[in-house]
Amino acid sequence: MRQITVSRNTLETQITVTLNLDGTGVSKFDTGVPFFEHMLDQVARHGLFDIEIKAIGDLHIDAHHTVEDVGITLGQAFAQAVGDKKGIRRYGHSYVPLDEALSRVVVDLSGRPCLEYNVEYTRAMIGGFDVDLFGEFFRGFINHAAISLHIDNLKGQNAHHQAETVFKALGRALRMAVELDERMAGITPSTKGTLVG
Repeated sequence: MRQITVSRNTLETQITVTLNLDGTGVSKFDTGVPFFEHMLDQVARHGLFDIEIKAIGDLHIDAHHTVEDVGITLGQAFAQAVGDKKGIRRYGHSYVPLDEALSRVVVDLSGRPCLEYNVEYTRAMIGGFDVDLFGEFFRGFINHAAISLHIDNLKGQNAHHQAETVFKALGRALRMAVELDERMAGITPSTKGTLVG
């Protein structure tokens, strides 16, 4: 079973993430940041990951530390759950539309953190959520999952739709990358023989 529970406690946040890469898309979130939870739910449902996140953060200041630290902790959980990466596909990609919006996400479970994030939101706030925080989430996630992640919003006029296509595509791309490939059973998908660092 590729599942793990990871906790991270700082003076700013206390976070616990439980992740099952071979789940059915069940999610349970308690972060105090509703729109962020709506986006995380897209990753779970479209990635067929079971994800449970409990976060207590300094929301009286703003959501920055909570969102960033959820990214860090989810990245740690992802790295541990995927293990030595033998037999996985390694690469994943997805294009996802939602009405007028279209996003592309491409991922490489390379062992090297790299983020290319190209989304120009049509407004700065979605409800009460500051869209700048998505970048903080993705940076925290890739740095601790040790993956290369390319995110491009190709078109969109509605910021909610832009964000939702990104997170749906992220779930589907990660799902493809972590899938076990019968032809690669027991083999690390790299000419170097390792996908660590």
